[in-house]
Amino acid sequence: DVVVIPSGSFVMGSPSSEIGHRADETPRDGPVNIRSLAVGKFPVTFAQWDACVAAGGCVDPETGPYRPPDEGWGHGNQPVINVSWNDAQRYVQWLNVQVGGHAYRLLSEAEWEYAARAGAATPFSFGSKISSAQANYNGTYAYGDGAKGEFRQRTTPVGASAPNAFGLYDMHGNVWEWVEDCYAASYAGLAKDGSANTTIGCSNRVLRGGSWASYPQHLRSAYRFLTNTVSRFDNWGVGFRVARAL
Repeated sequence: DVVVIPSGSFVMGSPSSEIGHRADETPRDGPVNIRSLAVGKFPVTFAQWDACVAAGGCVDPETGPYRPPDEGWGHGNQPVINVSWNDAQRYVQWLNVQVGGHAYRLLSEAEWEYAARAGAATPFSFGSKISSAQANYNGTYAYGDGAKGEFRQRTTPVGASAPNAFGLYDMHGNVWEWVEDCYAASYAGLAKDGSANTTIGCSNRVLRGGSWASYPQHLRSAYRFLTNTVSRFDNWGVGFRVARAL
């Protein structure tokens, strides 16, 4: 299932006054323009990954078909976890063969943040605070003067929390989401057209959104995490969602 995200512009990153702000979320030197695109309503699920494996896709060139461990939390509508950036790319390649020409891909960082914000300029799409009723994260910690809450200690089925204003689920928490971009230590000099950075800092790629195990500040729309393309982060809750241009 996909949701069509409208064209628009936004200011990427976070102000220095935002709780949890980091230097790599700057500079905020003008709007980024995003073209309309179709975005997965949910992160890719185990059922979808299992279909890839059953059809002969999602093959690690060194070890063969890759069946990610589910940590005992089940398959079906659970978001796929324990997948690397390279694994996500293999799924996308397989998906494009199945659909016969639709150019599915990972979102760029700019597209992901625009989609996560859904028009909001606050730390989260639903405001300046967050609760474990709104997202799946380590609710034993509070964000700012917000309340503490539940720590579920595992992923939840996709769509268990309410969607944002664009109709996208799990943009905050549940699983980290791989994006296409190489990790640049700042936004200085990067394109303002929403395209992915594929030239600067390519020894690492970017994860967005936080997971079930994350502190609440890591669920902010602006937060960025960097790592290499092969790490699968056992039990961290690392997954992805797909998109395609319209």
